Amino acid sequence: MKQLLTKLSGTVTEYSEKIPEDLVALTARFAIATVFWQSAQTKITGWSFLDQSWQFFNVTQSTFFLFEYEYGVPLLPANVAAYMATFAEFFLSLAIVFGLFTRVSAVGLLGMTAVIQFFVYPGSWPVHLLWAVGLLYLIKHGAGRLSIDHIYMSSVR
Repeated sequence: MKQLLTKLSGTVTEYSEKIPEDLVALTARFAIATVFWQSAQTKITGWSFLDQSWQFFNVTQSTFFLFEYEYGVPLLPANVAAYMATFAEFFLSLAIVFGLFTRVSAVGLLGMTAVIQFFVYPGSWPVHLLWAVGLLYLIKHGAGRLSIDHIYMSSVR
């Protein structure tokens, strides 16, 4: 039995090492960006293209209501927190999709995740932990070769 498990483990390891790192980075980028992009879409209204809202500055009244009465983010007025969260979700998720300032964007979203975890929904730690894993991967490894970051860094060298 031990030999079988050792062989199985070796086989899985052998095949998993063939997964391109750029594919993992691209998957992490799209997975985490989707979470925050979809959240931004619930907070804005206005001009629509490809079934997505693009008026990032047009924050809905329901968003202001949530920040005022449900979220309770400390230290910031609710309307300021609503704009900051909406802009961060909108722009940082776009930056991550394109692989632009990926590490900085991931740090921003990880900070936002921490605020959500500790001040808004402390009981949702399993979900926030999943977000953190993707963001920590991007902070550590970057966006990969299929990114604006990589194109820029290649041209600088």
